[in-house]
Amino acid sequence: MEFAQQKVLSSEEIKAIRQRLKLKQKEMAGFLNVSVKTVEHWESEGGAAKGAAASLLSILREYPWLLEEMRVPEKKLPLRLRYMNGNRLCTVIDVDVTARQVIVKNFVSDPVFRAFGNNEHPSYEEYENFLESRCFPRTRDKMKIMLQQLNLPFYDPFLIIQKTEGRMAEDNFRIQIER
Repeated sequence: MEFAQQKVLSSEEIKAIRQRLKLKQKEMAGFLNVSVKTVEHWESEGGAAKGAAASLLSILREYPWLLEEMRVPEKKLPLRLRYMNGNRLCTVIDVDVTARQVIVKNFVSDPVFRAFGNNEHPSYEEYENFLESRCFPRTRDKMKIMLQQLNLPFYDPFLIIQKTEGRMAEDNFRIQIER
């Protein structure tokens, strides 16, 4: 199978793509998961990008909107949760508990991997239900023992997730909490 991609990008092409995307060398390096020195080398006279980097840059040259789709937005509310599948960021959830406001951004297209499935605008109640879905049930047998093991005085899904990252035995999802 053949693909219409350049195998090698010249220093001029790399710099033009970076400038078109309005990225600094450090930002491009972060996106491509390479060092700033690597980007500097590619952009130096006689430098070039090959392999996977050339393929990804070729794609971004033709579809620059993909970069924005992958950009993690600035934190808009006091609390941020990152819903992960392994090391893959699936959904960012910003929450204001006092105002009962929730804002999400998904980074995957498959609803199975999204925190709220196809729901792009969950309510605060749906957020609370999501948290509880990532914990052992309130009605679980010997729940008090489990709470003691977690050193928690009562059942609170958020506190449980702080201790367990919302990990469940049957899947690879977890939740990282940022304040």
